[in-house]
Amino acid sequence: MAENLFDLTGKVALVTGGNSGLGLAFAIGLARAGADVIIWGRREDRNHEAMAKLAQFGGRTGSRAVDVTDPAAVAAAMDAAVAEFGRVDCVIANAGLATMEPVDMMSDATWHGLLDVNLHGVFYTVREAAKHMKARADAGDRGGSIILNGSLMVFTGVGGMAHYAAAKGGLNSMAKTIAVEMGAYDVRCNVICPGYIPTDIGGEDAGANAAMVQHMIDITVARTPIKQIGKPDDLAGIAVYLASDMSRYHSGDTITLDGGMMAQCY
Repeated sequence: MAENLFDLTGKVALVTGGNSGLGLAFAIGLARAGADVIIWGRREDRNHEAMAKLAQFGGRTGSRAVDVTDPAAVAAAMDAAVAEFGRVDCVIANAGLATMEPVDMMSDATWHGLLDVNLHGVFYTVREAAKHMKARADAGDRGGSIILNGSLMVFTGVGGMAHYAAAKGGLNSMAKTIAVEMGAYDVRCNVICPGYIPTDIGGEDAGANAAMVQHMIDITVARTPIKQIGKPDDLAGIAVYLASDMSRYHSGDTITLDGGMMAQCY
């Protein structure tokens, strides 16, 4: 009989910013593989909509309205997740935002506002995940997977997004230290760097943004060896693998999911 090496039944996964966009794609992939999934997002209504989509896969679901820039709220939400589900095996720190402003015109508020979510919010989330996973390990229940949602801007620049690049570069470097510190507890930490993947957030379905989205699709396909645009479903495989026990020796990595774009020099 064939064995499903990536069955996540019995594992509990938490996804920040998981009620829409790439976060919801991660959450759906994990739920399809059998995981119980907890959604964190600022908007309670969208959290419930996301939970309804996850429920069809049969696992337990939960959600909480969390502002990841508030360390006390993050700590309370992690405690609540552990209390309700008994454990958290995998955390995907995905919550983030994106704005564009030339560096010479970028305000302090724009710079700090994005870093508060995209870098500091990731740190607060990872800190609480590490506390829980370390405590579990000390009690004899070792292991866990921490996944950070990075960006191709870890490797290259895009005009108008110095703050975004700084945040993603920072979390990529932070992940290496987390992998080193948490390896003693059989907890691994990796970064996924997706290419451009249109979602309903950002506008595949938004008329005002349709022309810009199509332009991004066209230039992405032109630069990518696999001549098609990435889709949210394409995130499922890598997320399931990193959440599963099959990745138990895979840590400290930065993984591109970009159709080969970064492998091509021109």
